[in-house]
Amino acid sequence: MRSSLSGQGNPLHMRENITLTAVFFIALFLFTTVATARDLPDGFVYVDTVITDIVVDLRYGTQNNFVGRPIDGYLSPRCILTKQAANALKKVQLDLKAFGLGLKVFDAYRPQRAVDHFVRWAKDLSDTKMKAIYYPNVDKKDLFKKKYIAHKSSHSRGSTVDLTLVDICSQGKPKELDMGSGFDFFGPVSWPSDLSVGAASRAHRMLLQRLMMGHGFMPYTQEWWHFTLKDEPHPHTYFDFPVQ
Repeated sequence: MRSSLSGQGNPLHMRENITLTAVFFIALFLFTTVATARDLPDGFVYVDTVITDIVVDLRYGTQNNFVGRPIDGYLSPRCILTKQAANALKKVQLDLKAFGLGLKVFDAYRPQRAVDHFVRWAKDLSDTKMKAIYYPNVDKKDLFKKKYIAHKSSHSRGSTVDLTLVDICSQGKPKELDMGSGFDFFGPVSWPSDLSVGAASRAHRMLLQRLMMGHGFMPYTQEWWHFTLKDEPHPHTYFDFPVQ
């Protein structure tokens, strides 16, 4: 005769299973929490957790950039900034949203290893795969001299962002506004002060710059898309954790 305390109907056996299951899920929760906490250094955030409707197009994780291939350190299309920069950017997005406009981010935090990749690429004068698109009027040997490539970038400090404006009321996906040049185009036409672009493009650049400056960002004189938080929390630290 089978004992009344054996098999699946055994209350002790069932309690053991429940206890083991509970321990498993608690351990899994703790592991996931620790792993998530280790994803980013203290003070950094994924921007889409702060600005849920922001458009992200991280070019350096794709082939659509001036190098023509994914850049070291970009392992997933996640936009990362310091909390301060992300919160300031959220205010810009809110101002734009009232007029059916929004922000599209091309790059934010950039690992130092990505900057090192740019430097290695710039020194290889034989690699001009993307020249016709991104630097048609610049000799590659002059990229350092003209400051298009440098050994350090403010992006690696975590409070610099490259971005543009989009029309969120357009049919389909948000449509980029005409800014007079493409993102990362090497040339004077990309300077915010350039007057050779059309009036509509100059107005779009002015709108972006005024809003960004109004919420604590500083523009860069040679790139209409580039802004750094004035009171950045890490003005002298260059981080190298991957974008993932």
